Amino acid sequence: MIELPNLYMFIIASFLLCLAPGPDNIYVLTQGMTKSKKAAIVTTLGLCSGLIIHTSAAAFGISIIFKTSEIAFNIVKFLGAAYLLYIAYQVFKHRNEPLDLSGQNSKVELKKLYVKGFFMNVLNPKVSIFFLAFLPQFVSPQNGNVPLQMILLGVVFMVLTILVFSLIGVAANILSAKLIENTKIVKYMNICTSFILGGLALKLALSQR
Repeated sequence: MIELPNLYMFIIASFLLCLAPGPDNIYVLTQGMTKSKKAAIVTTLGLCSGLIIHTSAAAFGISIIFKTSEIAFNIVKFLGAAYLLYIAYQVFKHRNEPLDLSGQNSKVELKKLYVKGFFMNVLNPKVSIFFLAFLPQFVSPQNGNVPLQMILLGVVFMVLTILVFSLIGVAANILSAKLIENTKIVKYMNICTSFILGGLALKLALSQR
């Protein structure tokens, strides 16, 4: 099993990483600002579901492919960037539409947000490489079953991410609740969201292993 000192260090490091600005928590922030608390939480769950894939890949050595193969890394990287650009385009395209929280909170819309979050995370090869580099630092081979230890750490990271990202999304929604009553402000927030997503797509496309 995982040694307690390693686990405590891992929790602290993971918490700080969750708070650090990045594509995922920025996306949750914008969902909370422009949609609803529920939308932000469902998006968070989608993103964290993607972590299951990355954790499994790191635990069983699949992530090494992205670290050693530039072609594999670039294929997934550009797919991820293209997906972010597509989302950015959709937000910009519908920037003038009035905010309808009843529609945003429908089962169909929430399912779409979940799927978007999942693919945003899965299609970022840097997350796989990060997990491959990050998780083993807190694993002790002498404690047995290394893949199992990495999976357990991945679960802890996922739980922390859900808590932190959900709080970020809810806080963003509360702070913007009064602002979104103004249709012009909603329009500008959607435009900002589309540019943020476009910028994240560009950053991902230009990223190196």
